[in-house]
Amino acid sequence: MHGEAQGVTRHVLENGLTVLLKEVHTAPVISWWVLYRVGSRNEPTGHTGISHWVEHMMFKGTPKYPAGVLDKAVDREGGIWNAQTSYDYTAYFETLPASRIALALEAEADRMQNALFDPDEVESERTVIISERQGSENSPGFWLSEAVRATAFRVHPYHHQIIGDMADLQSMTRDDLYTHYRTHYAPNNAIAVAVGDFDRDEMLAQVEALYGAIPTRPTPPLFVRPEPPQQGERTVRVEREGSASTIFTVYRAPGATDPDWFKLALIDSVLAGASAPGGDSIGNKTSRLYRALVETELATSVGGGLYPSVDPYLFSFLLTVRDGRRIEDVQAALDAEIDRLVAGDLTQAELDKAKKQAKALFAYGTEGVTGQAFWLAFSENFSGYEWYLRYLDQLDAVTLDDMQDAARRTFKRSQRTVGWFIPTSGQGA
Repeated sequence: MHGEAQGVTRHVLENGLTVLLKEVHTAPVISWWVLYRVGSRNEPTGHTGISHWVEHMMFKGTPKYPAGVLDKAVDREGGIWNAQTSYDYTAYFETLPASRIALALEAEADRMQNALFDPDEVESERTVIISERQGSENSPGFWLSEAVRATAFRVHPYHHQIIGDMADLQSMTRDDLYTHYRTHYAPNNAIAVAVGDFDRDEMLAQVEALYGAIPTRPTPPLFVRPEPPQQGERTVRVEREGSASTIFTVYRAPGATDPDWFKLALIDSVLAGASAPGGDSIGNKTSRLYRALVETELATSVGGGLYPSVDPYLFSFLLTVRDGRRIEDVQAALDAEIDRLVAGDLTQAELDKAKKQAKALFAYGTEGVTGQAFWLAFSENFSGYEWYLRYLDQLDAVTLDDMQDAARRTFKRSQRTVGWFIPTSGQGA
């Protein structure tokens, strides 16, 4: 199969592997991504964190490339490589000089089939991942985020952290991990993307030669339980050692394919400053919430976020309460700003600025071949790569009325979860 839009061609090999190719000849480099359609969203209780742990195991070697060999090989060629696990996917990438991209193609084809999962390496990584979680637990924000998400999602697997619950990290076995790998790491459950300095026909021939013979596997039985309707505001308090009170308020938000998503992305820019997947952001000192909460010395920091997810997720606000201020007063000030927006207090100047900021952030994230390849793979996973290609057009089409309608549908107190972190020592509330 073959399709094309804005220089991107889409192919599906006979074994089900989706391949996206885009020639970019501005520099002699190529980025190669392989994204698997499995993330923490697909993990049942007892196996939370398994997608992230399997990602770690993929760096522990195959018979062809024992542990550490690819690290040195990629370094030797002047490339970079890494991986990431998120709610809806697990992905691996290499960006290399164009003349050496065969190393990346061969490495990912090999890892798709032959990862070792040596029992000693599994136990070593158990220690590493538990330490990673324990490191996060030193942050009050981690505990608050975990509690709020577990409260906001009672059924859907978005309720647990990507790293997983400690009980599961302590009990999962090597067989659990290997079964997850053999179930989900298959060509018909993967999206492969190349962006860079290559000839499309030659690249496709290379991909077919290396990946075309990898056997198709049964379609993975993805574990997803829809979240039932929320029946009223939910609240949660976390009380433990810390230095500052923190507010984490989340509203239910639509998935990335919902028409409201782009409207809410611009609202996020107006309220809290533009942000993007992967944690990229630009300064937010001209945002409404910064001016209303930080400049007035109610809070020391404020941020917001809207993630383009497969299933409906969350629109979030995170605030650190300034010393000497009551957390109730800061929450009230946040609510007043949201109420003001819902009432229709948006201006064309704010919409224009939000579009400008969102476009700039999108451009920063896609100026190189690595970012472009990521966005193509990322959007193909939940909608089709055209979601990425139409991103700026979708932003441009949003009007003030659109934003206000979306705000009224989204910012209902009955559809939110309010989380407070209360320090049990220090100078917080």
